[in-house]
Amino acid sequence: MTVTSLADFRGLWTLTRRIEDARAGEVLALTGTARFSDDVEGLICEEAGTLTRAGQPPMTATRRYLWRQSGPRIEVLFEDGRPFHGFAPGPRASAKHDCMPDTYEVEYDFTRWPDWRAIWTVRGPRKDYVMVSDYTLSG
Repeated sequence: MTVTSLADFRGLWTLTRRIEDARAGEVLALTGTARFSDDVEGLICEEAGTLTRAGQPPMTATRRYLWRQSGPRIEVLFEDGRPFHGFAPGPRASAKHDCMPDTYEVEYDFTRWPDWRAIWTVRGPRKDYVMVSDYTLSG
């Protein structure tokens, strides 16, 4: 089975993330949760976890996105409603977001559904990192 629609994401997911920052020459890690819950227009994705960085005390990290079904596609918006990116559900999907002067590219891997992975590659004059996020359904 693979993801077919927005409703497939509903629930609580365990989140583990690794960020390899080539510019800073460091690796960061996050452990936490991603909760996809209903709102009037689709789902709200709320991520919360603990971010660790060598030589620094752990930090609490949170972010929130709006996920919407748009025909056969899933559109991901920033919390304030601005467009972020969209993708067509399937075993694999990709998307791109230009945040001038940097470019964000994501590869979604749903081949082990309900476990899934998002790999973000961010490049530009200000950023140079790869972020791998693994999601495991937990409730």
